[in-house]
Amino acid sequence: MNFIENKFFLIALTFVVYLASQLLQKRTGISFLNPILLTIIVLICILLGCGVDYESYAEGGQYIEFWLKPAVVALGVPLYRQLESIRKQLLPILAAELAGCVIGTVSVVEVAKLLGATSDVVISLAPKSVTTPIAMEIASTLGGIPALTAAVVVCTGIFGGIAGFKMMKLSHVKSPIAQGLSMGTAAHAVGTSVAMESGYRYGAFSSLGLTLNGLFTALLTPFILSALGYTL
Repeated sequence: MNFIENKFFLIALTFVVYLASQLLQKRTGISFLNPILLTIIVLICILLGCGVDYESYAEGGQYIEFWLKPAVVALGVPLYRQLESIRKQLLPILAAELAGCVIGTVSVVEVAKLLGATSDVVISLAPKSVTTPIAMEIASTLGGIPALTAAVVVCTGIFGGIAGFKMMKLSHVKSPIAQGLSMGTAAHAVGTSVAMESGYRYGAFSSLGLTLNGLFTALLTPFILSALGYTL
């Protein structure tokens, strides 16, 4: 077996590429040089160039995937630090999250329908703004294409991570609470990681937005799709 197919080498390669991408973005200050996007592009080029198939990479990737669960749990720490602030504003936060969930789902469904997408594609796009495991489960349950959903979720997160704060700046949204909730709601874990770099307050409310949007999307997507004429 070629050394580049060794799962431990591939794990190390992933970390090195990601850290180098982070360093590049910090040095240049260019938001479009998103570390996740750069890492995906560089790894695809390396794997294709060296003839390594995805199955070989996935053998090492599963060890990285394992740490996603404790990483999500770790998001509870900044959230706990903002608990008192959350309690005082719980009702408007829930209302904003509900609106974000409904508008995000309806808008992507209507745009996809307008562009002539088939029903299974529309259903696959509906849960685009929640974390990959939740989104894939929703798509699978409702008759969508989980693989397409996973790809769309990644693209949504990367776009939100790159453009989210810039769009809110243009819209004159200045509240850390509003910015954090927006990043978590629209760009799930990727947006939360970007928000975390801006400070604990941003990261805490972004993780809250991520969690609530995942819950609302799982509960409401079937009803929204049904109301829009998609028989489930």
